[in-house]
Formats: sequence, structure tokens, C-alpha cells
Amino acid sequence: MSYTLHRGDALTVLKTLPDESADAVITDPPYNSGGRTSSERTARDARAKYVTSGSAHDLQTFPGENRDQRSYRAWLTALLTEGYRVSKEHSVAMVFSDWRQEPTTSDALQMAGWTWCGTIPWIKPASRPRKGGFKQSAEFITWGVKGSLNKNREIYLPGHFIASQPRKDRVHITQKPVEIMQQIVQICPEGGTVLDPFTGSGSTGVAALKEGRKFIGVELSTHYANVAEERLRAELTQDDFVLAGPED
Repeated sequence: MSYTLHRGDALTVLKTLPDESADAVITDPPYNSGGRTSSERTARDARAKYVTSGSAHDLQTFPGENRDQRSYRAWLTALLTEGYRVSKEHSVAMVFSDWRQEPTTSDALQMAGWTWCGTIPWIKPASRPRKGGFKQSAEFITWGVKGSLNKNREIYLPGHFIASQPRKDRVHITQKPVEIMQQIVQICPEGGTVLDPFTGSGSTGVAALKEGRKFIGVELSTHYANVAEERLRAELTQDDFVLAGPED
């Protein structure tokens, strides 16, 4: 298996990819949640939103967390439209979100042309409590298909996942568990290509390679692109990886 890691803006890079070159779009975009006013949104970066005050770790923040609701929907729709073009018939798109953005995410998915197939909960046992109310212990994966599902494949995947966010050797603020991503990437046919426009630290790519899929990633943050590259390389020998720069 092989991977290509593009460094740059997701929408800009997606527009350069050829039609029908991916078999699945699996991605975890910046949620842009929280902040009732523009001043609240611009004053709080990703670290301020997702890291508990006084946390011991010093993981770097990441860009793209300050859009308002309407611009977020327009931006995500544009991205998923390009993802639709890049994907083959029967490809599946899976987009992570939180409870605030799940309705907007399902709108964007459908506006981009995908047929919405459902919303999958990811239950996180080790999650933030809420004083006076219910614990916020779930994120969501909105998923859809280009055309129709390929029912010739003998796979039956779960409709929910239960796993806490990685703590040991964690390298990204919103890092997803590789063991969960290994199940999710199986929606891509074996030997096919998984596209992730928001690669982050590379967990989706690592899972794709582990499961015998190829991977195309895009990452804007130089820091996290370097982290992702290191993790992806660790899954391969020096002879079977492809590295793409921002000019590709």
C-alpha cells in the first residue's frame, strides 16, 4: 500500500485531484463549535475549546476553528462537493462532528450531492461531565453514499462505536482512536483509496494502511503534517510511500 500527503488548504488541494480517484472520503474537519458572537469565536482557538483548563499536555492548536454557522455550512458543502467529484460511484463519505454541528453536517453532505445514509454515534466513556445536566459523551459520524451502496460486498459494520480518546502517546488535541478508525476504513473496498482532507496527526491514514487501503491526505498545519508523515512512514518501508508537497 502507499500514501500521498499534500500540505496545504483542503479545498485548494481537492480541486487539483482527478475525478473518481478515491473510493471513500473519511474525515474529521474542524468542528467550529461554540461561541455565540464573532468576538467569542475569534478569541478562542482549538486548544481553548477542546483542552480542559489546567491540562498537563501541551499539544499544539490547529487552524480553521472560527467560522460562524453559515460560513461553516457553505465551506463544508464546497469541500464535500469536491469530495463527491473526486469519488467513484458507490463511494461512501463519513464526516465527524459534535452535537452542535451534526444538523449542519447532514445538510452540507446532502447539498454536496451525497445520499445521506445515517448518523453513527461514537460514545466516549472518558469524557467531560456537565454540572447540573447530562454528560457530553458522544460525537457523531454523518455518512452518505455517491449513488448507492455496493451490496455485493460481504461486510457488516457496526452502527456505533465505544472508545475513549487516546491518552497514552496522544499527539493531537482531537485525535481519534486508530482501533476505531480501522473499523471505519473498511467501508472502503480492500485495495481502494481513502481520502482525508483533514489529516491532522494521520490516524485515518494509519488505519487505512493497516487495513490494506491506500491513502490520500491533506493537512494545512505544518506541525501536524510533520506528525502525520512520521506516523504514516512508520507503517511502510521506504520503498512504497509517495510524498507530495504543496506544489503537487
